[in-house]
Amino acid sequence: MGVSKGGGSASHVHVNHSFLITVYSSLSSDLPSQMDLLLRYDEPMPVLLLGLKPGVLPEATVERIRSKIPAMEVVVTRDREEIMELLGEIEIAAGDVPRDLLVVAPKLRWFQQWAAGADWLQRHPGALDRDFVITSTVGMHAHQISEQIFGYLLTFARQLHRAFEAQQQGEWRRPEREHLFELAGKTMLLIGVGAIGRQTARVAKVFGMRVLGIKRDPTVPVADLDQVEGPEALHTFLPVADVVVIAVPRTRETEGMIGGAELALMKPSSYLINIGRGGTVDEAALLSALESGRLAGAALDVFEVEPLPENSPFWRLENVLITAHYAGVIANYDGRAAEIFLDNLERYLAGKPLRNVVDKVLGY
Repeated sequence: MGVSKGGGSASHVHVNHSFLITVYSSLSSDLPSQMDLLLRYDEPMPVLLLGLKPGVLPEATVERIRSKIPAMEVVVTRDREEIMELLGEIEIAAGDVPRDLLVVAPKLRWFQQWAAGADWLQRHPGALDRDFVITSTVGMHAHQISEQIFGYLLTFARQLHRAFEAQQQGEWRRPEREHLFELAGKTMLLIGVGAIGRQTARVAKVFGMRVLGIKRDPTVPVADLDQVEGPEALHTFLPVADVVVIAVPRTRETEGMIGGAELALMKPSSYLINIGRGGTVDEAALLSALESGRLAGAALDVFEVEPLPENSPFWRLENVLITAHYAGVIANYDGRAAEIFLDNLERYLAGKPLRNVVDKVLGY
């Protein structure tokens, strides 16, 4: 059906009457939306764009997508020029598609992004005026990110980064006892209690920690939290926390929410972990707090500018753990995201509500 698999430019296919009758007769009666597509026999076929490099998804998965929507041309490419050629016919887009092109695609009705965060909406406000729906992969990152959070915590608690340094130098070296601590009995403050926050709270309780939460709507009960309040309680919770975990998206409400005033409220023995988004923390204020010893340490997976510049002072701080924004990454990431997309594609064709719809105004 004229499908391009990413290497060359996509061809546009016109459907004649006999083809229309043949294909529609093979379709399930519960897919009226597909007949609507087929009836456009005098127009180029609408396009379902998978913004992925060819080969990222197994061919069997791509064939599953094609089989669900035979009336669309399925194109697998991340090539900008190819996408621009198809722009006028794209009805569904998924994966990593240039956002500046998405907001001007005239027939786009639905974009399934391959990530949870939608902070790109702040850079492309034109998307708010368009009527296409955005869905995300929110929820599929909870386990791996919560595990990375505790990887950071155990590294600090057991001084594993120092042990690794000693190993590299061939030295039998024990840390001072006052630098070692256990998680049991410590208080964790979760700023953001979505899927990641909930899973992190669940694990924290297994370690015997007390867990506090800041949630936009604290009226919704959350298991495994000892106390949950709205954003107005942030300054009340910060002074009692031993660990502060930032798990919020970057929105107009959360941008710069942890600044100098907030850092000054934290214990000198406390740790800050940011696995949410860069821009939620005032990096200059954080750097000052870490250099002066007003914070014990920080683990940072996200930054305002990524990749983190080589001359960033954060690189030289011994009380900082830096990871390259991969807390949510796993080996089968694309496969999991594709399953969310396939489920939503079935819903789209059946006219049912989609999962993980992004509120364009709130930004998540």
